[in-house]
Amino acid sequence: MSDVRALIMSLPNPVIVVGQDSRIRGVNGPAHRLVGNDCDGWHYVTALRQPAVLDAVEATMADGGHRTTRYLGNDGARDTVWDVSVSGVALAEGRAVLLSFQDMTAVEDAGEMRRDFVANVSHEMRTPLTSLLGFIETLRGPARNDPAAQDRFLGIMEQEAGRMHRLVEDLLSLSRVEDQERIRPTTKVMLNTLISEVVEALTPVAKANDVIFHYSIPTTPVEVLGDWGQLWQVVSNLIENGIKYGGAGKTVELQLTEPAHQNALMQEGVRFSVIDQGEGIPAHHVARLTERFYRVDSHRSREVGGTGLGLAIVKHIITRHRGRLRIRSEMGQGSDFTVILPVDADSSAKN
Repeated sequence: MSDVRALIMSLPNPVIVVGQDSRIRGVNGPAHRLVGNDCDGWHYVTALRQPAVLDAVEATMADGGHRTTRYLGNDGARDTVWDVSVSGVALAEGRAVLLSFQDMTAVEDAGEMRRDFVANVSHEMRTPLTSLLGFIETLRGPARNDPAAQDRFLGIMEQEAGRMHRLVEDLLSLSRVEDQERIRPTTKVMLNTLISEVVEALTPVAKANDVIFHYSIPTTPVEVLGDWGQLWQVVSNLIENGIKYGGAGKTVELQLTEPAHQNALMQEGVRFSVIDQGEGIPAHHVARLTERFYRVDSHRSREVGGTGLGLAIVKHIITRHRGRLRIRSEMGQGSDFTVILPVDADSSAKN
């Protein structure tokens, strides 16, 4: 058994050996941490406790076969999930059972994220689709010969179709950004020029919402390594949010700094800020704003055309550019969304 102990102690995954007397005869360091105690010499029922694992060990002790099961643990910060391979082995001391654990927590988390994502997309699509089907039925029936009702319903149908179109576009955009997240941009982008062009494009939207831009942008070139299209998405998304949620008759302030040392990056970078005068965001919501489909006010967000994906896209783009997103907000005092980008992406990668 000493050779077996030496072997399992060298393995990186948790491994436990149960002898023919039902007592644990070998356990390595990772397994000690997993089960939470020094269980060497204990009866396996006392050490493992979980019924699915106990049943697998008992059956394998009886027939020497191979089985797989699950073990649920906790690493002190969160719950963990482990696949357990339970096999009969022959040792010099007699028949034994070998338990090998493989951490499946990341796989389970990914599966849960996919399920949540599908559920959220289905939920977002269900409402406009239901509306469209209802209006189509009405137009074919009671409103067949009512031009005024037809015009009104077609207008609403157009809005709902537009909402679905925006959702699909944002989903495609998010997928593209995630695919490119590990690829660092290498093109030089004049950030002050880009911001000026976005402001010009969104000025009609601001006027329609009775919002005034006040911006401080250097006239000298502010250059970063980036993807022009994706940085356009970041700037336009943040400015649009400022217009939508800042409130009519208010000012949206835009600030761009010249290159300087940024503590958040530990290197030279620039800061672009969008500061609105809206109602502000409760503190417990701020940390979750970049989650997919997360909304502070779902009803209001849908009213202004939000899909719940904009800030998630912004976060992924900034991550690809090796930058940081900082959000500050105070109830009644508005919100400040600041993007910090490195001037040299290669230098950013070294820190």
